[in-house]
Amino acid sequence: MVSKSCIKLIDLYFSKIDDIHIIQINLGRVVLDFNSVTIDPGAIRNHFESIGFDEVVNENEILVEKIKAAVIELICFTNNANSLLRNSDYISEKVQEPYTKISKTFSLETGTTLERYVIQLKIERAKQLILENEYSLSEVAYMLGYSSVQYLSGQFKKITGHTVSQFIHSKESKRVLLTELTN
Repeated sequence: MVSKSCIKLIDLYFSKIDDIHIIQINLGRVVLDFNSVTIDPGAIRNHFESIGFDEVVNENEILVEKIKAAVIELICFTNNANSLLRNSDYISEKVQEPYTKISKTFSLETGTTLERYVIQLKIERAKQLILENEYSLSEVAYMLGYSSVQYLSGQFKKITGHTVSQFIHSKESKRVLLTELTN
């Protein structure tokens, strides 16, 4: 589970199933209450798979999911509220593991570095915030922990291959075209 939408989907899905109750649900983790005599744990696994979720049982995979949840929380939900903490300190604190272990495990399990994952997620969040058009580019840069608009713009171009301006215009063109097609 990597977003609030995933949490809502699971909550809605399991609210319609008798004898299975959600006790706790967070990014990357669900605690269910059910009678294992009347409900097979394999059936619960099947329920999750039917809506696109896999069970994570390997210790390293569990750590990676915790890392991803911490990064998503940092990038998407804190809006730079923890600007005094470095990303590595924030993630390490959330996951309760040394950053060296976190970084090494993440790279081995995913094939990419944690730093690159953080940057890619920041750029995806920047795209979302830019399209929402509620904040200036300076505010977006600040919310994502960039020291300047230029630094955000540079990483944006490096990751997407487009400048922020090109991105805005290409998305606006698609929205206008979509509006014309539906009218």
